Amino acid sequence: MTTVETILLAPTPAPWVDHASGHWRELLVDHGNCEKKAASTALALMFAYPEDRRLSGALSRLAREELRHFEQVQRMMDSLEVPYIRQKPGRYGAGLRAITRTSDPGRKLDLLLVGALIEARSCERFRLLAPKLAAPLSDFYSTLATSEARHFELYLDLAERVEKDVAVRERRLRELAECEAGLATSPDPAFRFHSGAPSKPPGD
Repeated sequence: MTTVETILLAPTPAPWVDHASGHWRELLVDHGNCEKKAASTALALMFAYPEDRRLSGALSRLAREELRHFEQVQRMMDSLEVPYIRQKPGRYGAGLRAITRTSDPGRKLDLLLVGALIEARSCERFRLLAPKLAAPLSDFYSTLATSEARHFELYLDLAERVEKDVAVRERRLRELAECEAGLATSPDPAFRFHSGAPSKPPGD
């Protein structure tokens, strides 16, 4: 059985967790952006592969759930008086897109595996952050960790249907996971929900 610990090749660095705990307002803003992006990713896959009825049905439900999460983040920002601030995209998404194949065969599998990795990293970080944050954010993130676990399992299940050769699928997953691990752990000048270790001391 694939778990968060087995799909991710490196854990989130402790300095990122410490920094995020102290900068939760900035984190919450980017979290909202991530939920919107997750919904748009699911919709984009539906448009790219309309003939795959099972994928379309599953990702339609996923997109609705991601938008509900976005609405929950907005309500959380309102209740905690966190203003919205425009942020430039971090390197994480662009880095993963750079190694994703751009044509089929191969593109569909890569998009699903990348989706699984992003959801797994989100799950891991929600789990790490929940005990370090005060209510109501701690409870919110605990709940989201459970949702993200379901999401990465869904993407993996869809990927298994696309590539039935276990060796081929696992080899490609590892290649993508190696890139993801580097992006999520190496020094990163921009602080985002999926950024790497802060390149400046927390508080700077």
